[in-house]
Amino acid sequence: MSNIDTLSVNSLRVLAADAVQKANSGHPGLPLGAAAMAYELWANHMNHNPGNPDWVNRDRFILSGGHGSAMLYSLLHLFGYGNLSIKDLASFRQLDSLTPGHPEYRHTVGVEATTGPLGAGMAMAVGMAMAEAHLAAKFNKEGFPVVDHYTFALGGDGCMMEGITYEAMSLAGTLGLGKLVVLYDSNKISIEGDTDIAFREDVSKRFEAFGFQTLVVEDGNNLQEIAAAIEAAKADTTRPSFITVKTKIGFGSPREGMASAHGEPLGADNVRLLKEKLGFPVDKDFYVPEEVYRHMEELNKKGEEAENKWNQMFESYSKAYPELKDLWDKCHDENIGEELLENQDFWAFPDKADATRNLSGMVINRIKDLVPGFIGGSADLSPSTKTYMKDEGDFSKEDYAGRNLHFGVRELAMAGIGNGLALHGGLRAFVSTFFVFSDYVKPMARLSSLMGLPLTFVLTHDSIGVGEDGPTHEPIEQLAMLRAMPNFTVFRPADATETIAGWYYAITSKRTPTALVLTRQNLPQYAGSSKDALKGGYVIAPSEKEVPDAIIMASGSEVEVSVLAKEELKKEGIDVRVVSMPSTDLFDLQSNEYKESVLPKSVRARVAVEAAAGFGWGKYVGLDGTTVTMKGFGASAPAGELFKKFGFTTENVVAAVKSVL
Repeated sequence: MSNIDTLSVNSLRVLAADAVQKANSGHPGLPLGAAAMAYELWANHMNHNPGNPDWVNRDRFILSGGHGSAMLYSLLHLFGYGNLSIKDLASFRQLDSLTPGHPEYRHTVGVEATTGPLGAGMAMAVGMAMAEAHLAAKFNKEGFPVVDHYTFALGGDGCMMEGITYEAMSLAGTLGLGKLVVLYDSNKISIEGDTDIAFREDVSKRFEAFGFQTLVVEDGNNLQEIAAAIEAAKADTTRPSFITVKTKIGFGSPREGMASAHGEPLGADNVRLLKEKLGFPVDKDFYVPEEVYRHMEELNKKGEEAENKWNQMFESYSKAYPELKDLWDKCHDENIGEELLENQDFWAFPDKADATRNLSGMVINRIKDLVPGFIGGSADLSPSTKTYMKDEGDFSKEDYAGRNLHFGVRELAMAGIGNGLALHGGLRAFVSTFFVFSDYVKPMARLSSLMGLPLTFVLTHDSIGVGEDGPTHEPIEQLAMLRAMPNFTVFRPADATETIAGWYYAITSKRTPTALVLTRQNLPQYAGSSKDALKGGYVIAPSEKEVPDAIIMASGSEVEVSVLAKEELKKEGIDVRVVSMPSTDLFDLQSNEYKESVLPKSVRARVAVEAAAGFGWGKYVGLDGTTVTMKGFGASAPAGELFKKFGFTTENVVAAVKSVL
């Protein structure tokens, strides 16, 4: 290791240790142990240009062990990303700082993904590598590798213990994602102590079984050994690569190799001893030698040159293949779907009863012809969720150009991979499973919301209407769960028009993920349904009076029983308005005037009807209203019998309305 390399690596260590110590909070262990591999990767093996963090052909780096964020921020500072300053490093974990406790996408320039839940970054890395492979197959021509970059993910023992890592990496091996490189910071320490207390398998052999090239770096401070492993990984483009880098947690500090180095500050005295051992001034905080900054400036010239070379190639490519340049622009245009609002063919549908999952499948096969970056699939359920795109091929090791993704029975990893697809750019992704399995999807959907990714979740078999499969497969509390999540839109349509509206919203969303919650059973088409569904709630069956006697609110399949109840009540002289509420999230965003026009405050007789938990409907029905909702789990029987058993009948809704008058 040259002197400048030593100074650079140790600068990363000292900056991270100072940041954690000043905040009196954080994780110094990973930054001290993994600094050498991170520096070597960023300095000598990654194509990246800090002057343009959004360069489309940059190599991606994801710190899956997001608790080691102090190292990432130190890297970003030294390499000059976003002018992240020493002052920013000194504000680590403080309110409104650019250096929060875990990396946050769109918050700090150069952070490729929000990480923190261990293993999540691993799944997102797989998604990014899949995106690279697909776009390369779509756009590259001989002599013009316009999509040609690697995805690097760094994680530790915690990431390797999490199930999502193995779900995702199993798929990565199956797909032969040769541009994916995983760096394993193997220090055999977790919060509770030596990992032997709970984790003894040979991780490298497990990855070998997945189909990875596996490599080992015995000394995590030996830059030459690290460099050789990274280059060997990059050279094998037929398999993803897994590099075990043996490190010492808290390297260089008195807590080296100790569990206490993981998640708490070293202490002022130990930081001084660390600096003394590394040859840094003990009386200076956040100190970086000037020659390190000059060295980084020289390194960054390589990134500038790499991008300039790519830009020249892309200019020639655009002239040689103008039709592909046009396709490229469409794939990278986040506004492309907006033209569908007035496209009559897009909004057309057969006037017959149909399941909203089938109608969604119809819309998917329209979108794929209109939005070239549209890609997606399911967790082994496309025949049931109706998410297969006709004539678009299957994404596989043999054909990365296919647009139908097969995730296998891996719902959690699927959602994380979907995030990676969305993060990469150039694609508009969706993922799919049964609604009840949104329980498996939820942790990664939460990250979608945090990152502001417009990923679409197609969730079918939406209620007790699942029927014979019984309560394990009948969602009850899942609507309330997803509705409770900030920056996440749940859309449960009642018919074809509303289903198309849900897809239009999803495909045009800029910073919000969408869940389309769809039926297995057939539903009628309503004369009163309209594009007003895009407002989240609207009057689908008006009252004759300007001010109705009562209001029935419902979503999805329960709109039908609500409309039938309205007709029965009319026979008794009770004039009811029916409001379809496909998305409470969107309705809440409307103006007070609009909400008053749909749900006038003067009408206190209100009933909400939904074959799910009633949690959340209270703010719409008020103190004087009531709900016809599920009070427990479902049962195993034909759907029609279950709707009767649990009270989703015309008679019961009529009785509920009368009870609040």
